[in-house]
Formats: sequence, structure tokens, C-alpha cells
Amino acid sequence: LLTTPIEVNHVNRLGWTALLEAIILGDGGPAHTEIVRLLLAHRADPNRSDAQGVSPLIHAEQRGQREIARLLRAAGAR
Repeated sequence: LLTTPIEVNHVNRLGWTALLEAIILGDGGPAHTEIVRLLLAHRADPNRSDAQGVSPLIHAEQRGQREIARLLRAAGAR
């Protein structure tokens, strides 16, 4: 994904970006944390909310994904 011309902030039918999917469908472990880090490094928008208006940071916090929440805040998430 990150080395193709696909837009990193593309929104799917569920209203999710790849960043949101990594958080919502992930377990917050090392692999998903690295995916989030890579997405953010490739300009994933840390403030692009889902279709219900819930931000990636809120999703990470609700799931207890502390390291991911830290990465999101460092990338400018509100």
C-alpha cells in the first residue's frame, strides 16, 4: 500500500481509512503499532474520523492502545 500510488487516506465503504482499520481491527500489539507508525510516516491523516465522526485517537484510547495513542498525538491527533 505505502509504495503504490494508492492514496493513504482513501476511505472505504465503512468510512474507514487504513489508519482507522489498523486501530479498529488491530489488537494494539507490536505489529499493529508498527503499521500505525508506518502509515503516519507516509502521511496518514491522524485526524480523519470515521463515518460516525470518531477520530483515530478516540478509537485507540477506547481500546486501551496506549502506544498507538501516543503515536497519534505525536503526529498531531486531537
